[in-house]
Amino acid sequence: MRDVADDVDRIVEQWRRERPDLETDAMAVFGRVYRLARIVGDRQERVYGALGINRGEFDVLATLRRAGAPFQLSPKALAASLMLTSGGMTGRLDRLERAGLVARSPDPADRRGLVITLTGAGRTLIDEAVAVGLAAQREVLERLPEPRRRQLAALLRELLAAAEES
Repeated sequence: MRDVADDVDRIVEQWRRERPDLETDAMAVFGRVYRLARIVGDRQERVYGALGINRGEFDVLATLRRAGAPFQLSPKALAASLMLTSGGMTGRLDRLERAGLVARSPDPADRRGLVITLTGAGRTLIDEAVAVGLAAQREVLERLPEPRRRQLAALLRELLAAAEES
């Protein structure tokens, strides 16, 4: 394990020098969380791009895949799951439908509604995308010993729960 100062340490130290009245512990934690998420997110975006999709499209396909057979949801349920507006969802669905990865069809339970279904090609693609995306994450995470990975996951779970409460 490296115990060397990083860019976040330098930024925190600059703030301590310029504003010694500030408590900067949060900056040290969240600066690293943000940078880590950006670095790994960029890696995932590249592997998804090699498969012809972007992160937003991955999220739609993954949500349908996780829904289980018959791999379909209403546009409203998809938008709620992904915290998107209906307009944002429509754009993603249009691109995915043109690519043959999802299909829109009338909702048999609601004459006015639609269901979005993952196609066979969409299922094949998302199964591959999940695997390569996880590999990109593991490539970074496996640099920590397994007990430290469990510890990190537990600490982040605790911190996330605290943040969601407030």
